Amino acid sequence: MGKQRDLSTGIVAQIQALRQQGLTQTKIAEQLGISQSSVCKALKKNCSKRTNCSGVRKTSARDNKQLRKIAVSNRFKSTSELTDLWNKQTGADVSRSTTYRRLRELGFKSRVPAVKPMLNKKQMAKRLKWAKEHGEWTAEDWQKVVFSDESRFCISFGDQGPRVWRRGGETYNHECVKRSVKFPQSVMVWGCMSARGVGKLCFLKKTVNAAVYQDVLETFLIPTVEEQFGEEDFIFQQDLAPAHAAKTTKDWFTKKQLEVLAWPANSPDLNVIENLWAIVKRKIRDRKPTTLDQLKQNLATAWEAVSAETCDKLVKSMPCRLQAVIQAKGAATKY
Repeated sequence: MGKQRDLSTGIVAQIQALRQQGLTQTKIAEQLGISQSSVCKALKKNCSKRTNCSGVRKTSARDNKQLRKIAVSNRFKSTSELTDLWNKQTGADVSRSTTYRRLRELGFKSRVPAVKPMLNKKQMAKRLKWAKEHGEWTAEDWQKVVFSDESRFCISFGDQGPRVWRRGGETYNHECVKRSVKFPQSVMVWGCMSARGVGKLCFLKKTVNAAVYQDVLETFLIPTVEEQFGEEDFIFQQDLAPAHAAKTTKDWFTKKQLEVLAWPANSPDLNVIENLWAIVKRKIRDRKPTTLDQLKQNLATAWEAVSAETCDKLVKSMPCRLQAVIQAKGAATKY
């Protein structure tokens, strides 16, 4: 593309006059039939010749207060959408860039929202009750627990999705988090860990029903606990997936004389293995696997590389996690 012509002195004078009248760069460009970039360049060039070109602010303290209310009520709107709402509600004629600057001044920053499961009031009440019941457990008590979970790993980790307007300290506010959905098909694995290290990793080749799950426990859990605990007592943790809560699975635990920790629904923030999955996924993402075999190989390597120190540090965070749930009155926490 060739170099743009310089605007005539007359056009520049019109731009300056319209700007002084309070018109936005977009409006000026439309009225004069030129590009917005040309208007911007003309104004910047004129500004550089002046000692003070701050201009008069187009918004009042009252307008800014209204913008704060709009942003809080429309967390997932874009800057352009917030600008339209602001102009409609205040009768102002501000640009997108003005809206963006005011939002920054008000402490809002556009961020990728944290993803947390949807919790209803009943689930929040059960989480709060569970946290209080186990609030006196020490880090040593939690070191006797074997945490488990399934997780899906993808070759493509996808984009980050929509952003959210929030202020400092609002990362995990209910209205600022994005609700999670199922991951696309790829590789599903089952794993377990305790403060003593990770257990044996299982690549799941078919849908996990009660029979498949019991086979996984027999083949991968039992050898892990025998290696890590020997004759010592331990408690097994699992979530409330249908295969986990099936009657035949409960009978299997009874037969094996294994103690299972009661667990509240929709509580990945209480399961330390979720953080371990995140660590492994970051390592795999850095390696950028392009085939399913590469993904499996990278996953197995990253899992085996997790140190016992890392696992112990995660398990020691359990008392803090419970206190966070209590403080949040059962709502989602930062963990």
